[in-house]
Amino acid sequence: MISPTAFPVVKMKSQSQIDEEEPKPKYGESQSLLTDPSIKPTLPLESHDGEEEGTYEAKEKILVVEFNGIEEGDCLTAPKFSWKKLWMFTGPGILMSIAFLDPGNLEGDLQAGAFAGYTLLWLLMWATVMGLLIQLLSARLGVVTGKNLAELCREEYPNWARYLLWGMAELDLIAADIQEVIGSAIAIQILSNGVLPLWVGVVITACDGFIFLFLENYGVRKLEAVFAALIGTMALSFAWMFADAKPSGKELLVGLLIPRLSSKTIRQAVGVVGCVITPHNVFLHSALVQSREIDPSKKAQVREALMYYSIESSAALLISFTINLLVTSVFAKGFYGTKQANGIGLVNAGQYLEEKYGGGFFPILYIWGIGLLAAGQSSTVTGTYAGQFIMGGFLNLQMNKSLRALITRSFAIVPTMIVALVFNTSEAALDVMNEWLNVLQSMQIPFVLIPLLTLVANERVMGVFKIGSTLERIAWALAVLVMVINAYTLLDFLVSEVNGLVFGLAVCLGAAGYSAFIYYLVLRSGALSPSWLRIKHFQRLSSTGN
Repeated sequence: MISPTAFPVVKMKSQSQIDEEEPKPKYGESQSLLTDPSIKPTLPLESHDGEEEGTYEAKEKILVVEFNGIEEGDCLTAPKFSWKKLWMFTGPGILMSIAFLDPGNLEGDLQAGAFAGYTLLWLLMWATVMGLLIQLLSARLGVVTGKNLAELCREEYPNWARYLLWGMAELDLIAADIQEVIGSAIAIQILSNGVLPLWVGVVITACDGFIFLFLENYGVRKLEAVFAALIGTMALSFAWMFADAKPSGKELLVGLLIPRLSSKTIRQAVGVVGCVITPHNVFLHSALVQSREIDPSKKAQVREALMYYSIESSAALLISFTINLLVTSVFAKGFYGTKQANGIGLVNAGQYLEEKYGGGFFPILYIWGIGLLAAGQSSTVTGTYAGQFIMGGFLNLQMNKSLRALITRSFAIVPTMIVALVFNTSEAALDVMNEWLNVLQSMQIPFVLIPLLTLVANERVMGVFKIGSTLERIAWALAVLVMVINAYTLLDFLVSEVNGLVFGLAVCLGAAGYSAFIYYLVLRSGALSPSWLRIKHFQRLSSTGN
């Protein structure tokens, strides 16, 4: 377990130093994503005092000492690597990786292992790589522009579109938080031997979320240390389970290296891929990277920050992948090919583990409960954290952080309490609820990926840090793949669940509006416009003087 005191003391800028700095130029006040010059950009909402609140206040940012002195002429040579500096940049990736370890992901892991054995481990690995690419693009956007994705969407899209994007982000946040809080409540129920009912666990989890967020008042590094400790708890718990279960090393290695997919495991494969992109986590990462003092106008600083954030994010997701691998392997060894495989989930997983592996020195049921509790607690806090950035970014809210946390927490906790009371009748009811929530989250993916890819590929937004054409094509291809996979999930679910003419008609109308908004976002990005190709070609010719 990692202690918060293990993090080094980091120097902060004094108020006099901050006052002496020149104000940074505001991004995007005269730019629009559309290539058509006749379309005017949407100006950001003004607050009542005429000032915009940044993602982090200046006094909250961590000063990265000893930035390499290569600023003269905005030199873009590769910066010299420093372990000390990497340590200072370590933190945002830890919080970001929590979304890959939330209770929803753990349930996908255990179901994939129980139903498909080791055969989907290769897909888990490549899905994590795909998720890493999306998160690196989010971090790149935040570092280069000095603003988070929600703030940029507010500036770049007209009011009706940004309100829709905000609504979709909030829906995703609520759906994710319900799963995370319910996961924590299940863990509390396990660790209390069933004494505490589900709704009590929900209340405890809600209160714990505020306690963890209170740590932010003592500095970002303290909060990052707590999350590192929670990830360490998960790693220790699931490694202990792995040691107890003793999965086959040979089968594990074959599952990682040899792609295998059968018609019977399509649904589990879709679930594995669909879990790697969580919209609120993309918004969150673009905000977290601004916790370090970086001047976006200095290219060398930006380049160096991007290098260190790429390293720490990759390391964080390697750890999260290892934890997911441990969970999948344990349930593959214990339940693949058994009658329990078709009905296993978060609610009964602990009971099945106890029946399979017994008590021992420290019962595996409680080891599972501790790991699940760490996953649920950490993900609910990061969800609330993301909610603050999403609401503040889209609406430009000017209010006390504690009040904003209370508002964003209430957005999720109230529906979660209702769900806990209504669906706490049987395991089947919770499973149905979880399927609906997965579909709801899948529906929100286009509304974060399309704006993200549109922004990072725009030279007027990113300058010299605009992604190259090859990376842009790869990113769009992955985005289309994820959206197609989630569309399959949605269609498969609706075909099996939608009954009745009125309900079916309502679903069709909703699908039409949903598709129209996606088309608008893609069209606005220029990806489908023939004139976009001509303008791009003209811009390349102009830049070369031809």
